Order: sequence, then structure tokens, then C-alpha cells
Amino acid sequence: MNDQQLLRYSRQIMLPQIDIEGQQKLLTAKVLIIGAGGLGSPASIYLAAAGVGHITIYDDDEVDLSNLPRQIAHHTNDIGTDKVISTRKTLKKINPEVKVTAVKQRLEGKQLEKEVKNVDVVLDCCDNFSTRFAVNVACVKQKTPLVSGAAIRFEGQISVFTHGNNNSPCYNCLYTDNGEEMQNCATNGVIAPVTGIVGSIQAMEALKLIIGFGKTLTGRLLLLDGLSMQWNEMKLTKNSQCPTCSK
Repeated sequence: MNDQQLLRYSRQIMLPQIDIEGQQKLLTAKVLIIGAGGLGSPASIYLAAAGVGHITIYDDDEVDLSNLPRQIAHHTNDIGTDKVISTRKTLKKINPEVKVTAVKQRLEGKQLEKEVKNVDVVLDCCDNFSTRFAVNVACVKQKTPLVSGAAIRFEGQISVFTHGNNNSPCYNCLYTDNGEEMQNCATNGVIAPVTGIVGSIQAMEALKLIIGFGKTLTGRLLLLDGLSMQWNEMKLTKNSQCPTCSK
């Protein structure tokens, strides 16, 4: 690290759990973020600010006026712009040193497997279940840690899946893929700060996975009730009959 980097990241480096060695891990880390909306915005902003070296973002949507209350990587003058381009612009303003690869497309098939294989951590910040299950399959196959978040109405949830480590369950152990699209914020609404809370925790979990400090949410599901501002925690166990990870 040069002098400017030592100064920029000094408040993180002074933490004994991170130190210079941990910060160096961040600078060389590669993170894949799927979705540049309510969750992907805060998650990507904090990861870029923390010094993650290479962030790849996939999203096939454009910025809309209704996105702005919660998708904080985008601004009013970005309306009509590709979300990945708007996000990259924001991240580069925050930290010009971070490499940001922005791809406007839905990540699927062989490209999904390739991207998952080439990164240290995957953040699922999308808003549809078909993509969530596909991402989970790819992460299980490549043994790449997956940080999964969701937000709807006043509720949020976060978990970490590390297939091959600590007898971790996978996303399919938690939810059954029955081919039906479940509820989302487009049809049910969402309060903006909930997406910020969940996305920020996703970023925190990613940093812990990259550096190797603390206790991650592997085997645990955090549930937030924003109306009462209460957190609940569920213990997750590996499903021996799971069609994705029990093979």
C-alpha cells in the first residue's frame, strides 16, 4: 500500500482484526454483486469505500423515478441510465482506485458459473427468485461464499451460505424452488431504510468472509421487523434431501 492508501483506510487498519494484512486482502479481493437496486446500492457503496479491489455488477434494468427513494447509488439525473453504469459512476466518485466492471444483462447460464468461479464472494441483491436459485446452484458448484439478502414492506432478511465449510446449508435448503415467483417490492412496496440496513449487513458479511474475522451468518438467518425494530434469528441446518447441495 502507498501512503495515500494507508491514510484512506487508516480507521480500518487500526482495528486489530483487520490491520494491514486484512486491508491488503480487501485490495486484492474480487466481489460479484447481482442486482444494482435497493440492496446492491448500499452494499456496493460500502464495499468500494472499504477498498475492495474489483467489484463486478450485473443488472439488466435502467434507473426509474420510483427507484430513487431506496436505490441510493442512483440520482435524479441518472433516470433512464443503465443501473450498472450509474452505480459504477457513483463508486468511482467514492473511491477512484476500485476497479468496477458493469454489465447490463441478467446473469445466467455459463456466464453465471464463470463469474462465480472467478470471485471471492457473491452478493445476491436481486429481486427475483429464479435468479436467486440459479445463483445458489452456481455458488454451491464452485464453492464460492454467497451472501443473500432480501427486503420487502418493513421486513428484511440476511444469511450467508458457505458450501463446503462448517456444514453450511444452501439457499435451496431454506426455500424450495417450485417454479413460482414469490412476492417482491414492486408489487408489495418497501420502506427505503430497510434496504439500506440489509445491504449494509451484506457488505459487512462480505468483508468478514474476505478478511476472515468475526463470526459470519453461516447457518443463521437474521430477520428484521422494521415496524417494531426487532431482530430475530433462526438457526439453519443442512437439508439432507436438498436437491442442490445434498449430492
